[in-house]
Amino acid sequence: MGQLMTGTIFLAGASGVVGRRLVPILVAEGWRVVGMTRSATKTELLKELGAFPVVADVFDAIRLQRAFTEARPDIVIHELTDLPPRLDPSRMEEATLRNARIRDEGTRNLMTAALAGGARRIVAQSIAFAYAHGPLPHVEEDRLATDADGRAGTSARGVASLERQILEAPLEGLVLRYGRLYGPGTGSDAAIGQAPLHVDAAARAAALAVIRGEPGVYNLAEEDGAVSSEKAKRLLGWSSDWRRNDGL
Repeated sequence: MGQLMTGTIFLAGASGVVGRRLVPILVAEGWRVVGMTRSATKTELLKELGAFPVVADVFDAIRLQRAFTEARPDIVIHELTDLPPRLDPSRMEEATLRNARIRDEGTRNLMTAALAGGARRIVAQSIAFAYAHGPLPHVEEDRLATDADGRAGTSARGVASLERQILEAPLEGLVLRYGRLYGPGTGSDAAIGQAPLHVDAAARAAALAVIRGEPGVYNLAEEDGAVSSEKAKRLLGWSSDWRRNDGL
């Protein structure tokens, strides 16, 4: 472990798939982590991971702002999603709509609260599989599929809203475009599909982005020819091979 950090991180989505892997990393690096969950039943889990739990819903703007003004975080990490267990295909259509709302309205509420709480930097989860068709591998400047039909278009438009809000905010905004997650808690032990990404490597990228990297968008995936993660490797010092070694 390097030099210990000091300060407070507000982690929205702390009890989610990435959040559970991320909290212990941040705590080990010396951060005070305020972990937000919408479920009171998950507060004990967050305490066990080392976070200070706060129960709030991203769509409750008043409660959310109160949580931020109480926490006064230096850094905000936005890992909010709403996906069915094991990505159940029969439930993905409604999940796509929920996630689009989180990325649009939820991000707007989160940004307002972050500014009220005095944060200086925000790191937000996005996806690396919302690109429009074009030459591979995709780089961060490539166009998103916002004009696509069906779920693909709904998802891409939600992503575009989230990213625009993060990048245009009056603070340091970094967008992490994650590949298709696999590993503990994701419902898949092995890589599936293009641009895979182990959940530990995703969590590590968020931890690195807290103190490294210039504002902007970063692809994060294993190099299989679908997307290029060279920018993250160069500016964040990130590797897709990183795994937690605590056995959890």
